[in-house]
Amino acid sequence: MSAGLGIGLAAVGRPAYINSGRAADLGDRRDAADLRARTATVLDAAYAAGIRYLDAARSYGRAEEFLAAWLAAHPEIDDVEIGSKWGYRYVGDWRLDAEVHEIKDHSLAAFTEQYAQTRALLGDRLDVYHVHSATPQTGVLDDAPLHRALARLRDAGVRIGVSTSGPTQADTVRRAVEIEVDGAPLFTSIQSTWNVLETSAAPALAEAAAAGARVIVKEAVANGRLAPGGQDGSPGATRAAELATELGVPVDQLALAAALAQPWAGIVLSGAVDPAQLASNAAARALDVPPAVRDELAALAEPPADYWRARSARAWA
Repeated sequence: MSAGLGIGLAAVGRPAYINSGRAADLGDRRDAADLRARTATVLDAAYAAGIRYLDAARSYGRAEEFLAAWLAAHPEIDDVEIGSKWGYRYVGDWRLDAEVHEIKDHSLAAFTEQYAQTRALLGDRLDVYHVHSATPQTGVLDDAPLHRALARLRDAGVRIGVSTSGPTQADTVRRAVEIEVDGAPLFTSIQSTWNVLETSAAPALAEAAAAGARVIVKEAVANGRLAPGGQDGSPGATRAAELATELGVPVDQLALAAALAQPWAGIVLSGAVDPAQLASNAAARALDVPPAVRDELAALAEPPADYWRARSARAWA
């Protein structure tokens, strides 16, 4: 079965983010009313394009609120799956120049607080709840009381998962898939970064899928490095853009098509901020990448430490 496309709201729920091209994409229209309207427009386009997985997070500014408003405006829509994440708090105060935009906290107290906030906005529409950027260092994979609280949510019908980031994603994925509570797997949704510049988690993601977890790919366009106009001069991003030009398609389509083609991928997230970007992303579903191009793409991966060091250095804009 081929992967489906989902829509992530990281880039439309708050005024600043680390994606390339924010000035061109959003300009000065970044107050809450503007981004609420933009979110609705993007969700309308996504739904019309057949996208049925919608992804938010507590730290995506007001993304959950904007998503809830869109759902309330469309009571006839009952065939979408809603995922969100807890573990980061948005603290940017709607400022582009904030010194800190989000703070990580994987404690049981943080889960209890943030789940209540998510539930207040999304109610029983919440289908999937991920730990946001789980790592071994935060202790979230070893916290038995937290696991029991997550298991109660699992047993109430919400799928529990982890999202991962950083050069040791594979270790986190493997550890998460092993965790059981009351004889049943706890984490059955894995949301990880994979793109043609950062492929290191692929073996672990394949193992997770084989074990029955659903894999969701995020950052398939590498925070804009694999989107039109977002190339940063690195050899891999430059060559990916050249290959896309040779195929006669935008580089985002090629990048997303590569992610969609991974046999272990269940959903690949688009991070589009307007209907035109969404349409271009969605066209990746019909792109048949020639074997020779697939081979070239497979050679573009950067050392994980280098990729994540560069990502950490990206400015919020």
